[in-house]
Amino acid sequence: MINENSPIISFKNYSFQYRAQKKPTLKGINLDIYPGERVLIAGPSGCGKSTLAGCINGLNPYSNPGECEGSLEVNGVDATKSSIFELSAHVGTVLQDPDGQFIGLTVGEDIAFALENSCTPQDEMHSITKHVTELVGIEHHLDYAPHELSGGQKQRVSLAGVMVDQVKILLFDEPLASLDPATGKQTIELIDEIQQKTDTTVLIIEHRLEDVLWRDVDRIILMNDGQILADLSPDELLASNLLIENGIREPLYVTAMRYAGIEITAQKKASHVDSVVLDEEDTKKLNQWFESHPVLKNNDKKEALLEVKNLEFGYVKGQKILSDVSLSISKGEMVSIVGKNGAGKSTFSKLICGFETPDSGEILFKGKDLLKENIRHRAKYIGYVMQNPNQMISKTMIFEEVALSLQNQGLSQEEIKEKVEATLKICGLYPFRNWPVSALSFGQKKRVTIASVLVQDPELIILDEPTAGQDFRHYTEIMEFLRKLNEQGVTIIMITHDMHLMLEYTPRAVVFADGKMIADRSAAEVLCDPELISHAALKETSLFTLANRCGIVPPEEFVECFIEEDREVRKHGC
Repeated sequence: MINENSPIISFKNYSFQYRAQKKPTLKGINLDIYPGERVLIAGPSGCGKSTLAGCINGLNPYSNPGECEGSLEVNGVDATKSSIFELSAHVGTVLQDPDGQFIGLTVGEDIAFALENSCTPQDEMHSITKHVTELVGIEHHLDYAPHELSGGQKQRVSLAGVMVDQVKILLFDEPLASLDPATGKQTIELIDEIQQKTDTTVLIIEHRLEDVLWRDVDRIILMNDGQILADLSPDELLASNLLIENGIREPLYVTAMRYAGIEITAQKKASHVDSVVLDEEDTKKLNQWFESHPVLKNNDKKEALLEVKNLEFGYVKGQKILSDVSLSISKGEMVSIVGKNGAGKSTFSKLICGFETPDSGEILFKGKDLLKENIRHRAKYIGYVMQNPNQMISKTMIFEEVALSLQNQGLSQEEIKEKVEATLKICGLYPFRNWPVSALSFGQKKRVTIASVLVQDPELIILDEPTAGQDFRHYTEIMEFLRKLNEQGVTIIMITHDMHLMLEYTPRAVVFADGKMIADRSAAEVLCDPELISHAALKETSLFTLANRCGIVPPEEFVECFIEEDREVRKHGC
């Protein structure tokens, strides 16, 4: 074992190449992480950060065959010569999707699984399980089935399951990806709390930099192209342009300060919006910037495309998932539907598309009663894009997938070819028209699913978590593509946990909580209302906090001001 002054993880000239690839994914990694540190590993998709994590916990090369060069020690053990089982005694991994980690029928069984495998005596097993469940705050749910838990509770069970081995290193692979904003915030607080109680070393891989920085991290390792570009404190990294240059979104309040002409230095301590150093001159610059950017209000009334009146629905008789939901979506709008997991957002979209039938209420499309239409007829003017493209794709080739919905519409093969190719051009997929779907990235597959919906010329597209798990560059590509579709007249509804997406792309936000629609306001107003944020499990935007610190009134107009500036910057590629 190591002593406190020695690194607990040490890479020396380490490279790793998957057997199926021609070039190494990791190249010449030199990195030391010390006991008790909390380290964030960031970088664009495909930069090698998940491969790095897989080398630490033994997945590489034992589950994912490949060759490594150089040395890697994990808690004094030579990781290049140790099995996954051996390394699991030192490294506990919490996956992005907790459902993929459950084994037991109950929470208690799941947490105790590793102890049963190692033939731990019953009394000791109960004692250890009780201790870790108290640490993560899940002790009152031991008899629950994992599927009965909320997203945040599932994360706690996953964490307890790896802590029973009393591991020295906890590795989190995108822990926030599928969580609502409030649960994500609680997850970061939980990681902080666990580390203080156990003094473990924590590694977090995550795209959502600002959310991770809700609690202190010691260092940020920035990766790209299989190499380490930076190993800096958060304040030092935010003072550089490295995040922007490598497609990582910096915290919104930092970007707002830059727009106002404030120089970001390490001395500004920009890693937290509450403690960022703002002198009198900085406050003056932010106020002047705000005053010189008047927000233009668009009050144009458009014709209603979708109208929902007094909608009621429950999967089980007597248990309402949705109650008395009424709203109207106008032609050409781009709207977010937000709220905590289980609030009824996805159920609402299923009712619109016809996957479920409401118990009562009305759904009108351009004034016509949708409830008289079956799923097939609705699909001609309402498209639905699922969160995971792999759940929608059924054909091997891109062209075949996009053409599928046109096959039984009485069109000639030439008409189908013309329509599919025109749609692929709109989606930026025309050069890949003869490629297999398997050769595409996740973001490109997402576009294929959008193309397969778009080819039917829908007037309304509903997207469930369109940017989940995407780095900032791919996120921007997808959202700018959707914005252009919207400018061409397609009405878009997005179900999302991403508060940045809601702010930047959808002027209007509909908020669900406990099966009811509790707000229908501008995105900026929603994220500047602490009571609403608390009720709907959202997360206050840091721009609101920054505006309040600088005495800018009303803060929601400051947020609107930032959004407009950010759109202009992005539009011109600056």
